[in-house]
Amino acid sequence: MAGSAFETVAAAQLLAQRRLPSAVYLALLAGSERGQTYRDNLDAFTELGFAPLVAGQPARRSQVTTVLGQEVALPVVISPTGVHAVHPEGEVAVARAAAARGTAIGLSSFGSKSVEEVMAANPQTFFQLYWVGTRDAILERVERARSAGAKALIVTTDWSFSKGRDWGTPPVPAGLDLAALTRFAPQLLRRPRYVGRWLRAGTIPQLTAPNLARHASEPAPTFLDAYTEFMQTPPPGWDDIAWLAGQWGGPFLLKGVCRVDDARRAVDAGVSAISVSNHGGNNLDGTPAAIRTLRPIADAVGHQVEVLLDGGVRRGSDVVKALALGARAVLIGRAPLWGLAVNGQAGVEQVLDILRGGVDSALMGIGAASVHDLTPEHLVIPPGFHRALGDSR
Repeated sequence: MAGSAFETVAAAQLLAQRRLPSAVYLALLAGSERGQTYRDNLDAFTELGFAPLVAGQPARRSQVTTVLGQEVALPVVISPTGVHAVHPEGEVAVARAAAARGTAIGLSSFGSKSVEEVMAANPQTFFQLYWVGTRDAILERVERARSAGAKALIVTTDWSFSKGRDWGTPPVPAGLDLAALTRFAPQLLRRPRYVGRWLRAGTIPQLTAPNLARHASEPAPTFLDAYTEFMQTPPPGWDDIAWLAGQWGGPFLLKGVCRVDDARRAVDAGVSAISVSNHGGNNLDGTPAAIRTLRPIADAVGHQVEVLLDGGVRRGSDVVKALALGARAVLIGRAPLWGLAVNGQAGVEQVLDILRGGVDSALMGIGAASVHDLTPEHLVIPPGFHRALGDSR
């Protein structure tokens, strides 16, 4: 598609902003309250530097690693994100792009495509769920994911008790009926390319959550109904996490860990991996950037479980910084959505290629032959950068 090429993730975001209706773009931008945590997720990476070599860099560099039992060609995995209203193929296009670049995808239980469809597009699919409903209902959804072939389970427990944001929260309609379409008509008329893409696909955005149905044959609840049930379900305790990890019996990632004491509790609960994350700044504003809390957590539990980083990654150099501070790999959420909005599957592949190229350049510059060779000594870390939350030892 003409005009769809971009050389940075920031350029992809700018193109996405120009092509998406404002309500859709703002829903993806997210960030709670004043956006302090959202900005710190990005800005904290700029405080970290590298000490480059002038000669003797390795001629070949490897990015291959394993995440949740799956070998991936680069240390970047697609993070689970909600309804993909930016493109008719949604998570299926993202899954195909990830498969084409040799990596895995996390599929949100609030996603717009079913786990069965996404698994068919990428066998390296991890299924993510929120604590919604009773234990019986949760277990039925887990068994559905297992039957579909999901390679790992991701449980997210850090969303959402935020109450909007200072720059406005776009309204989410219960469905795209005539009244909703009329209300959004001015935005849609200003984005003919977006509308045309959906018309050519013969459909309209479906604001439903098919993966919150207990069975594939069951009607999908609307996003709003599913969110209402989620908000009415009491949050899980550590006994619930331990129960679910035992029920799953395979690779199990707890997403949203910011504190050292929570990381230790997660290990005690039997998880096999944790994601150091603040939900992309879309939760409790004022939480430090995820990268600031990474090293203390990795030092505390990295020898017992896999540690991933989620939040603020926009460049290959960001990936290298996270790995040097103890992450096995990073999860990316918004970046692939910008690529998807610009050019579907090919746009997501462009994003992954940009990150892969940036990782390779950083490895060469600091003289590391493999992502497994990275240590904090490869970085310039300013005093006071790390935040050891909840560390009483």
